[in-house]
Formats: sequence, structure tokens, C-alpha cells
Amino acid sequence: MTRCKHLPPLAAVLLLAGCAGAQLPSDASYHARAPDMPATSMAGPGGLFSGVFGGRSKNHGGGGTSPIGVNAYLWRGALDTLSFMPLASADPFGGIIITDWYSPPNTPDERFKATAYILGQELRADAIKVTLFRQVRQNGEWMDASVSPDTVGDIENKILDRARQLRVETASR
Repeated sequence: MTRCKHLPPLAAVLLLAGCAGAQLPSDASYHARAPDMPATSMAGPGGLFSGVFGGRSKNHGGGGTSPIGVNAYLWRGALDTLSFMPLASADPFGGIIITDWYSPPNTPDERFKATAYILGQELRADAIKVTLFRQVRQNGEWMDASVSPDTVGDIENKILDRARQLRVETASR
């Protein structure tokens, strides 16, 4: 069997030749499409979290909206409330916080994982949804177990309470 020594370099040349006609947008054309986003800022004037807690937001009275796309108070309230669990992922633009598994010190054969969804820009009870997963260890294997709906409701209420507290603290500045 003969091997073609020239096939990988030839493939690379063809790939690059195919890209030769591609045009990347210049800074000027990008900013023509997004005039409200200056070149010095990643997410608009003041940066990604402008108006969230360091100063007053545009909708200071109730919504706590910010460039992150969801209610800033609910976002921070969810992060604060779930901070005892290790954070696996947080998407401030999509409003999703995912924790990693957490085992309470008193019950090492039980573990929990949470996902918090911030569903809007208003500070309202229906703008937060928490999904809680529970597993118990049986014979050395982690098995899925049920979670009380009251537990999920308690976590959502703690997030709402923390969000309201943050709004009051921000309003008093």
C-alpha cells in the first residue's frame, strides 16, 4: 500500500484557499451595527455589570434590569442563596445557574445539585424557577431520589427574599 505524503499539506492549502474570499467585519462595520457599544467596552457603556450593584440601574425603581439580560437582583440573589454549593456554570445572559453536586456534612450518603433559571427582567415570584436533583448512595452507587416540592419552594423563596433585600439596599444608597 502506498501512502500519499502530500495529502495533508494539499488539504491545508485547499482549506486556506477556500477561506481567501472570506471577509471579516472591520471595527467600523461592527460599530455601525452596534453603535451603543463603544470599542473600549465588552458590553456597552460601563461594562458588563454596569448599574447592577455599584450604582443605580436605569430601572432603579423595580426591575433592576442590567446588561446581563435578566433581573440583576434575582441573579445576585440566586448566586448568594446557592453559594454553599459548588458552582458548575453560570450564564448571566441566559439567566441560568448550575451547581455541581453537594453533599451536606451531616449526610454524606446524600447529595444535591441545583439549576436556577431567571426567567425575566422583573423582580417577581414567577421570574425564578429552581430545579433540584437529589441522589442517595445505595450499595456504593448513586441513585436518583425524589425531592420534596416544599424544598424547591423554600429555595425559590429564599432567592426572592435575598433579591428584595438587595433591591432595598441599593435603593437606600
